[in-house]
Amino acid sequence: MRRSTPLAPVVACCLFAAAVGCGKEEVKAPEKPPAEVYVVKVEAKDVPVSFQYVAQTESSHEVEIRARVIGFLDKRVYTEGAMVKAGDVLFQMDPKPFQAQVDDFAAALARHKAALETARLSLARVKPLVEQDALSKKQLDDATGLYETFAAAVEQAKAQLTQAQLNLSYCTITSPVDGAAGAAILKDGAYVSLLNNHLTTVSTLTPIWVNFSISEQWIQNLRNEIAKKSILPPADEAYEVEIIQVDGTTFPKRGHITFKSPIYNPQTGTFLIRVTLENPGGVLRPNQYVQARIHGSVRPKAVLVPQRAVQQGAKGHFVWVVSPDSKAENRPVAVGDWLGDDWFINEGLKAGEDVVVDGGLALQPGAPVSAKPLSAKAEKASKAPEGEPKDKPAKKGD
Repeated sequence: MRRSTPLAPVVACCLFAAAVGCGKEEVKAPEKPPAEVYVVKVEAKDVPVSFQYVAQTESSHEVEIRARVIGFLDKRVYTEGAMVKAGDVLFQMDPKPFQAQVDDFAAALARHKAALETARLSLARVKPLVEQDALSKKQLDDATGLYETFAAAVEQAKAQLTQAQLNLSYCTITSPVDGAAGAAILKDGAYVSLLNNHLTTVSTLTPIWVNFSISEQWIQNLRNEIAKKSILPPADEAYEVEIIQVDGTTFPKRGHITFKSPIYNPQTGTFLIRVTLENPGGVLRPNQYVQARIHGSVRPKAVLVPQRAVQQGAKGHFVWVVSPDSKAENRPVAVGDWLGDDWFINEGLKAGEDVVVDGGLALQPGAPVSAKPLSAKAEKASKAPEGEPKDKPAKKGD
């Protein structure tokens, strides 16, 4: 009878052999692919810049219409709030008392002229008789004095008649300028005196003024930038000003700065600037709030990156830069002003570097990245099938 081999030693040997065999091969974890990021290449170029301020419109010629004579106001001729032309009649005062004065002084002038003519004839008769010693020299002096007295009376009557005619003409009150006429302050039939002779106001609408103020600090900062040549002003400071209306639309006409206050406002510490521009159709009205955008300055060799490329850390602003060996590099930067959706970078970047715009939130210094131009992302999004979202949400487990 054959003797059987014990099972336990055989199983133990198999397990040991398997363990030894497994120890010879290590299981490697799959390598994480480089992070996909979208970048823009830094360019240093001259960039036009603008400055924007809250401003208020003002009539370039606002005239108070006042009565020049005392009397009763017959009627208002114009339509309140309407546009008027220079010379258009606005009010009519009662002319009858003034017409009576004109007639009175006209009659006085005629009377003095008749007396003057009589004195002239008398003087003409006296002169030759005095020369013949038929009359005394005193009679000549009397005739000469009478003639000169009546001549002066004629001139005085002429002046009084001219003044009376002026007062009569002042009864018809006209607009001295083109513009928008305001509401009538005095009603028909009111008595106009020296104390209440203000009738209405006419405001010129074109050209129109746009006023805004700049702080003393801002002006000093601009001077410093110009001194460092980081901002270049236009030649002869010929800035062009664009007006943004309350609904965000741009006014079609642009203006230029025509006045700078010689002093600062002691209450606000600001500096008044006035812009003059054409206002066809009176679209802009006085005391309207608008935005004044000043064009003409240039930042030479400026570096701009999209705002979303700039992040805020414990030590300040920074961006992610892709190194030549496709590694992520954390780069501190000094930021300047915004320009639309971009941000001026004053220090930290140079031309030719690739700055991460999208995909940089989870990056770590030295991490490998797969950089693609930002334009490729926009092109990919534009080719997404119609009806599907251009940026599909990630599924769980992806």
